[in-house]
Amino acid sequence: MNIAIVGCGYVGYAVAKYWKQNSDLVITATTTTPAKVSALQEVAQKVEVVESSDIKALKSVLKNQDVVLLSVGAKSRDSYEESYLKTAENIVSVLQDNPTVKQLIYTASFSVYGDINAATVDEETPTAPSNANTKILDKAEQILLCASRENLRVCILRLAGIYGEARELVKIFSRAFGETRPGNGETITNWIHLDDIVGAIEFARQQQLDGIYNVVDDARVTSKELIDNLCEKYNKPQVNWDASQTKTRGYNFKVSNQKIKQAGYELIHPQMIF
Repeated sequence: MNIAIVGCGYVGYAVAKYWKQNSDLVITATTTTPAKVSALQEVAQKVEVVESSDIKALKSVLKNQDVVLLSVGAKSRDSYEESYLKTAENIVSVLQDNPTVKQLIYTASFSVYGDINAATVDEETPTAPSNANTKILDKAEQILLCASRENLRVCILRLAGIYGEARELVKIFSRAFGETRPGNGETITNWIHLDDIVGAIEFARQQQLDGIYNVVDDARVTSKELIDNLCEKYNKPQVNWDASQTKTRGYNFKVSNQKIKQAGYELIHPQMIF
């Protein structure tokens, strides 16, 4: 089976490394950064430096592929439209004339649910993006889903907050220790380990999933519980919470993972690894 990974960053590289272990899979990885080519050559049989705006190059990469994993990331807050929306539009354009690709898997974000303060959200919950960039993410999903047809399955995996090797929680929250944070710390957090992102992508490929699936663990800890655990484990100074300050960002709801679990996926790390 031939697989193209369009956007081989933190997630794409981990998936390519996992897939490379399967001799039946032939991996083509793309990057926009020439300096990453040598590292990607260790996990993919073929590496291409491709800009998502280059339709001709994308067409060449997707030629004779069976599965496409779209796992792009924005380099800055100002590049969301180019990174996500334009890439989605160009991928769909190329796939219209591609007879071989049978499945497109897209790593999306749970942030499209917005700041709705709901107890639980699932794949049937209407999206309510709360800022310009999450609106772009939402629109990119819609464009990709519209590409679904009888011989092309489109699977959207909405990932929770990502952590894992080289992106451990203690590193993510390193600037918080000993500081004062706005709010009372009771905001629910949603996370997923890199191992389970790789696992869910492989599960989606094997099961030929289509439609939208949330990818999140079972923990659902509050911000305070999460940081307190990190402080205790790593002997870091405690964080002070100031309820008089308004928290500027937060998705205070529980993301349901029942759909992908009911499909048969078993979490590798159901609880958080501190």
